[in-house]
Order: sequence, then structure tokens, then C-alpha cells
Amino acid sequence: MSQLENKTFDSKITRRDLVKIFGATAVAGTGIFGASSKAFAKSAAHVVVLGGGVGGSTFAKYLRFADPDVKITIIEQEPEYITCLRSNDVIVGMHTLDELTFNLDTIRSKYNVNVVIDKVVGADFDTKTVTTAKGDKFSYDKLVVSPGIDFKFEDYEGYTAELAATDFPHAYKAGPQTLKLREQLLAMRQGGTAIISPPQNPFRCPPGPYERASFFAEYFKNHNPTAKLIVLDPKERFTKDIPFKKAWERLYGFKTENSIIEWVPGSEGGRVIGLDAATKTVETDTGEIKADLINIIPNQRAGVLAQKLGLTNRSGWCPIKRNTMESEIQESVYVLGDSSIADAMPKSGYSANSQAKVCAQAVADTLKGKTPGTAIYSNVCYSLAGENYGVSIAAIYEVKDGLIQPKGKSAGVSPITDKPAQPILEAVYQKNWQREFVKDVFS
Repeated sequence: MSQLENKTFDSKITRRDLVKIFGATAVAGTGIFGASSKAFAKSAAHVVVLGGGVGGSTFAKYLRFADPDVKITIIEQEPEYITCLRSNDVIVGMHTLDELTFNLDTIRSKYNVNVVIDKVVGADFDTKTVTTAKGDKFSYDKLVVSPGIDFKFEDYEGYTAELAATDFPHAYKAGPQTLKLREQLLAMRQGGTAIISPPQNPFRCPPGPYERASFFAEYFKNHNPTAKLIVLDPKERFTKDIPFKKAWERLYGFKTENSIIEWVPGSEGGRVIGLDAATKTVETDTGEIKADLINIIPNQRAGVLAQKLGLTNRSGWCPIKRNTMESEIQESVYVLGDSSIADAMPKSGYSANSQAKVCAQAVADTLKGKTPGTAIYSNVCYSLAGENYGVSIAAIYEVKDGLIQPKGKSAGVSPITDKPAQPILEAVYQKNWQREFVKDVFS
């Protein structure tokens, strides 16, 4: 739980606050204490948010809770946002894209946020101005950037963004590629072979590729029992690997001769380095493998906008100040979610939500001339290893020794027990968690 969630906000404006924002001469000369709240709002600080996904929307909503007078503008390129949360479900027909699609109407109307649907093409940090494709300019006092991720296709010989958009979808941004991958799964021949290639760390939603692998295996078990899934993984371990592998043993015969899933770690040739699209063949460190369906999830870096604005370092990600999410590269600019370097925190929707709440309070405090407090972050993630088999991970994080680290013994994954009801209950919790989470973000 963030420092914002348990705080009672005091919306009273003190003379000291005004002096810090406007200067002593301005406060003394304008008689502002006698002005209406509407008149004051016109002079309030302006916070511009680039990106209306989980991070940006949560930030705008919780900044409004923290400061009823601050002016907030979200600039988002797309009129609708499709959550990556539960997008694997769409591939196997447990959800539709419509059920995962949200807009900013409630954020606009309920929380008095100016929403602009346009593409940001640049920012001048000296003049604190953002420019959009339509030629509009927005001045800001604080700028919050929540740009998501970008894919490193150059790490794979023969694999391109164009191929991902057509015959070899990675489907790691929910939308048309999700539906394309579903079509390919349903059309796969009986007894065929599918390959899923997870990315190298760090990447968005660390359990995501393995939940997808589980869904593929469950689909094969029910509809294509002689098919096989090969997970070619550049890593030696993965998030929630112990409960996932136990679920694969119980559900899909993992580690047996009849296993539907084969998991190949990097040390045994699991790293994919190339794709021959014409022959549907992937190249690994140890050889080539041909398959009917190939799902390469590329290595990742900070979103394109973060790169264009110069907010990334040599790692490809955005360094931030751990207690506020403020960029270490640009003053008065904050980076939320997947693009940020948040140390032990995973790149997840829940992490972005938690970071946004901490950042909202930090921005509100800073605008009022206060020193932001010490941040406490959290992450909770439920995954499915089958439609009725859930696994979870959760942790509380603190800033310690300059890094975001798990607090005490707060981090943990689903225990492995012999109780048959446990994974069933976790699957139920997952569905309730997802429903309440998107309400917190968009409602």
C-alpha cells in the first residue's frame, strides 16, 4: 500500500503555500485570499501527464484526491486503452478484447481532468512545454511520463515489427496481435508444434509468457492432445517458476514422456537469436527448430516516447529517484510504470498503479512546498496456470540503501500444498482482483 492510500488530505490553502508557489509580492498584491476557488484554480499549477494507461490514469485520479485545485491534463494518443492484464485470456477465449477496453471518460468527468487525444512529438524541458502532432503546446509545472515499453527486434535476426504485425505476432501489447495469435492457435494442425520464446530480463509482466504457455497447454490438452509446446527461454529461472512448474506437472504431464510442455532454459539452448519466416524456423544458440506456430516475445526497453525525450540511460530504461519517481535526468519530470528503473519491483500493472499513487502524493507535496515522505510500494499479481488453477505473488517494497527492495519478509509466491481447493481459490481471487484493479484505475 502506498503512502497515499492511508492519507487524509487537507485541501486548505495556507498563505505559506501561496508564497512558495507564487511569491510574496504576488500574494500581497492580488488579494487572492478573497478570490473564489474558481478564480484560484485558473492560477493553480499545471501537471501534464503523457500516457493514459494504468500509470497515467491512476496518477491523475490520485493527484486529484491529493490536490482539488491543481490543473491536470492527460495527453493520450489512443481514444481507448486495452489492458495487458488478462489479454492472455483472450487468446484462448476466456475474455474478449471489449471486456479489456477502457477509455478516459470517467477520469475526465469525475476527477476534472482535461483529456487530449493526440500524439506527443516533443518536449522543451527548459521552457517546460510539450508539443503535440496537431501543433498544440501545453505548458507544465510538473510533467509525468508513463510511456510503456518498446521492443528490441534488432536482437533477433530476421524478426521485424512488420512480421510481428502480420504472421508472427508477439501479442505483448493487447490489440490486433492478440486476436491474430488466437486465430493461429485455433488453426494449428493436429499434432503440430508451437514455440513460445519469452524475453530476457527485465520485461513487462514477468509471469505473462508462462501463463500464456499454460493456456496453450490447456488448449492442446482439450482440443489438440498430440500437439506439443516448446518454451525456449533465455533465462535459467522465471517468476513464479516453482508453482508454475508444479501446475504443469499436475495438469500437463511436465517432466514426463507425454508432457505437453517442454521448457528449455538458456544454458540448454533456450535463447532464440533468429527467425526464418519463410520456413517457420527459429535459430537458437544450439541449432534450429521448426514449428507450426512461433510466438517470439521480444526483449524490451523503455517506451519510444521516453527514448525520444531523452529520459533513458545506457540500459535503455529510465533512472528515477526512488522516493518520488522523479527522473534522475530531467528535473520536474516523473516516469511511471514499465519504463522506469524500479529495481526489485517487477514491471507490472500493479507496480505502475502503486508508483502512480506515491508519485501523485510526492507531486502534490512538492507543489505545496512540502518535502515528500518516504515511499512504500506494493505489487500483487495473480496468474492462471489453467482456467481454474491460480498462482500468485505479492510483496511490499521500501527504499533501502538507495534501491527499491522487498520490505522484510513481505515477498512471497503461492505455497505448494496438497490441498486441491487452493489453486481453485487462487483462480477465483484472480478474477476478483482483476475486476477491482481496473476499477481503481479507470473508475
